[in-house]
Amino acid sequence: MNDISPLPLCEQRNQLRKQMRAKRQALTLDEQRFAAQNIIPKSLELIEHYAAQHLAFYLPFNGEISPLPLIEKLRSIGKKIYLPVLHPFSSHQLLFLRFDDKSDLSSNRFGILEPKLDVRKVLPISELEMIFVPLVACDTQGNRLGMGGGFYDRTLSQAKHLISVGLAHQCQQLECLPLESWDEPLDYIVIGNSI
Repeated sequence: MNDISPLPLCEQRNQLRKQMRAKRQALTLDEQRFAAQNIIPKSLELIEHYAAQHLAFYLPFNGEISPLPLIEKLRSIGKKIYLPVLHPFSSHQLLFLRFDDKSDLSSNRFGILEPKLDVRKVLPISELEMIFVPLVACDTQGNRLGMGGGFYDRTLSQAKHLISVGLAHQCQQLECLPLESWDEPLDYIVIGNSI
């Protein structure tokens, strides 16, 4: 008889994070580039459907699918792009700053690039319409597993009006994720197929 108990939920999630990060880091540069182009048509379709003008994105880190080609396309057609910045006073909260050619980027405490905080460029979250979020893993029901800091789950729970879109490599999608009560499901997930 096997008396080994299943791993606690937090350990299952941490193990899954490690496996999925390794999978996305194993993608070649060509596969990464192809996937980044591959998410553009479906993302544009969603943005058109909601007639969204104010869109939040992230800068890719640690093998995350890159939204940069999509951001450039959106900027060329006049959409307003915002990037997250760690809130300086509220733990695990994000602010969203306008991103343009003059944006000065620096690494935050996690090593992720973000715009330098300038209160004149902060957009109240109530004025954002769509948010494109990174993820470590997702499932076919629209659930997302992040890095574990809870930044995006908090943002989504505080801004129910936001249309949330996860961007992922094909290798990051599973049938079902181990979920916690605080996990916020996404409205859409756009999968970037590899070559």
